[in-house]
Formats: sequence, C-alpha cells, structure tokens
Amino acid sequence: MLVGVGTQPDRPQGRQRHLAPTPLGKAALALGLPVQRPDNVNLPASLEFLRSLDLDLIVVAAYGQILREPLLNLPRFGCLNLHASLLPKYRGASPVQAAILAGDPETGVSFMKLDKGLDTGPVYEMVRLPLDGSETGAALEQALAALAADHVGACINRVCRAGLVPQPQPATGISLTRKLKKEQGRIDWRQSSAELLRQVRAYHSWPGSWFDLPTAHGLRRMLVTMAVAFQEEMPAETAPGEVVRADAHGWVVACGGGGGLALGRVVPGGQREMSSADFLRGCPVPVGTRLDAEQTTFEKVHQQTT
Repeated sequence: MLVGVGTQPDRPQGRQRHLAPTPLGKAALALGLPVQRPDNVNLPASLEFLRSLDLDLIVVAAYGQILREPLLNLPRFGCLNLHASLLPKYRGASPVQAAILAGDPETGVSFMKLDKGLDTGPVYEMVRLPLDGSETGAALEQALAALAADHVGACINRVCRAGLVPQPQPATGISLTRKLKKEQGRIDWRQSSAELLRQVRAYHSWPGSWFDLPTAHGLRRMLVTMAVAFQEEMPAETAPGEVVRADAHGWVVACGGGGGLALGRVVPGGQREMSSADFLRGCPVPVGTRLDAEQTTFEKVHQQTT
C-alpha cells in the first residue's frame, strides 16, 4: 500500500518564475496522494513524520538529496533505489549519458538497496535494455524510466514478501559519473566523428553539444542537435575544426582522425532549432572557417577563401 510521496520542494519555473511542483509532485496531487516536499529529508522533523508512517520500504528514484543513515535504517526493508545503469558500471549522476558516450551495446536499470555510499549498495536485480546506437540522452532516460516502472512493483513484492536478498556489487568494473556541466558540451573537433556523434546524442537535452562560430559581429554560440558522419574523403591537410563545406548540400566540419561531421540541425543562440541549410541561407559560413580558434574573424577567413 502506497502511504505517501516525497519529492523536491516546488521551484520557480517559466518566464514568470511561478512556483511549480515537480512532475512527480504534480502527478501525486492529481491522484489525491499526500505529498511531502522537505527542503532536507534528513532533518528530525522529516524523520519523525516518516517514522509515524510505520514504513516497510522507501522507493527512491532520481531524488536529488543524499539519504543519511538514520533515514536509510528507518523502513523495515530499507530504501530501494532505481539506478539507470548496470551497476557497478556508471555509478553517480549521469549514467545514461555515459553509456551513450561509451558506445555501449546495452544498459539497464539496477534495483539496489541504498547504503551510505554513492550507489555502492547491494543489488536485488537488474533489467537490461539493448542499445542500437541511435538513442539520445533524453529518449534513453524516458525508456529506462518506463522499464523501471514496468518492473519495480514485482521487485518490491519480492523484497518485502518473498525475502529477496540483495547481492554485493562486484569489486571490478566500477566507474563513476559526475553531474554534467554546461562547459562539457563544448565540441572538441580533435575527437573523431564517431565520438562527436555519440556526444551529440548523449548531450541532446543537457548540456547540449555546442561550438562558437566566428562571425562579422563576434562569436555566435551554435548548438548541434543532429549530425551524421561525413562519408566522403576529406581534403588533404584539413585541420580539425575547419569548415570544408557550407552550402545547400550540407555543413561539414573536419574532425580528428581524418573524418568529418555533417551538421544536420542546429540552434543558433537566441533562435529556434533549424536545419543547417536554413541557417546558412541567412548566415553564410565561408569554407576554411576554423571553429576551434576563437581569435579567427569572419573577415580574415573570407579574404583567405575568395
């Protein structure tokens, strides 16, 4: 029996910065469920309230607060965490993006018992999800959330009613991921086209994959939302970050290892998403422009290529 829902406090959202509940809080309220929104779930008042519920189990998913030992030990069966990786691989804050960046053939959801470490607790069971190499970070997060939702009820029953015992994580194959920051989305054109394609997919929703484009009015931030590998042979002595094509047939930038990246869709700073062809019609980019050299001006590149 579900006796309550806990989520983060309401946060300002939208242009008007009105307070709004989290998606979980909104769904729970719509179902008429009691919702708790503590600023710190580990404070005595919060612990006392949870203790009054006489809990069997607390289920945790992407909560955003660290649960301390007094809380972890409060329910009869502890706290069940839903983690979006096949532990011990990709512990931490960004396991979904890490799996895409690595080109892994599969990922999944681990149902684990929380302990005081960072995703170090023993695992009850895992559900695997094959990857086909086309997933974006946002889409894969949704797929894993749906996978977890499909299996968490049965896992709870096995934990609380069938005596399922969690198994310690292996001591090998451990990796840790960190919270993503905006600067990590900067495209390093020295990487191969395969690596950059994985980055564009992994960072599709956040932090995005971006570069600074030299223009007559200074640098313009460009977000790449879709790209493909350039299949033709690159011109000799082309440097990574150099534009080798920018016309109605495509916008191609040289990468490390002799390959190229064809930019399919972009978001210019302050504008809507558009195809690269639409952007180039309004803002031509000369062949030879270097996207990795902030001091390169549009005028100098134009003189070199005309």
